[in-house]
Amino acid sequence: MLSNLRHYARILQRFWGAAIAVELEYRVNFAIATLSSLLGMSGSLFGLFLFYQQDYTFEGWSWDEALIVLGMFTLFQGFSATLLAPNLNKIVTHVQNGTLDFILIKPVSAQFWLSLNTISPWGLPDALFGMIIIGYAGQRLGLAPLDYLRGLPAIAFGFLSLYSLWFILGATSIWFVKIYNVTEVLRGLIESGRFPIVAYPTAYRFFFTFIIPVAFLTTVPAQMILNRATSWWVLGSALLSMGLFWASHRFWRFALRFYTSASS
Repeated sequence: MLSNLRHYARILQRFWGAAIAVELEYRVNFAIATLSSLLGMSGSLFGLFLFYQQDYTFEGWSWDEALIVLGMFTLFQGFSATLLAPNLNKIVTHVQNGTLDFILIKPVSAQFWLSLNTISPWGLPDALFGMIIIGYAGQRLGLAPLDYLRGLPAIAFGFLSLYSLWFILGATSIWFVKIYNVTEVLRGLIESGRFPIVAYPTAYRFFFTFIIPVAFLTTVPAQMILNRATSWWVLGSALLSMGLFWASHRFWRFALRFYTSASS
């Protein structure tokens, strides 16, 4: 078990080392990505400000507490741009071009290869700005380092849930080759996570909690940091993420039964 982990860690090191070396050949892209992230963050802050400009507050959420939710959203946006989009959006390309054949015959897990083959540093500004927003709001709220540590498990579970959903959608390209619009719909739904879940009507809260679990990506981690989430929410976040990850693996194995290779 330990030797397998070391083996995959070495593969990952080579994957990401090569990917970063290639991306850094175009360093001006990082400046453009930073500017784009800054403009996007400014737009998100302005949208939140419009709700709070006349002493209006989301039920039970002050301005600074809502900022933590927005910071979580920006952090997840950076995670998506850094790791998910560069890898999972290419699954459809591998299916179209028949290059999935070469991945399936490699002596590593195909899901591992498809999920972590590359990395894009252009999503790091979003992740950094997200942490800055969380830190700024936390400083105004008087949060201690332990408060941030309390939110780390929920953030990790949220990352795993988002990855699993995205991978399942990517795997459907084996049947439906043009799925780009579907992943864009998912990204659009995740946009709702920039506000606390109480900002939406009851029906939408149910949808964003139990159908597309946006609440577990941003609101629940924020509640953990603020020490407002019960242990049931944390347990639910853990079970959801592990269940989705298991489902993504099983769905991938199921989808491969219907894959017709380019050489067949």
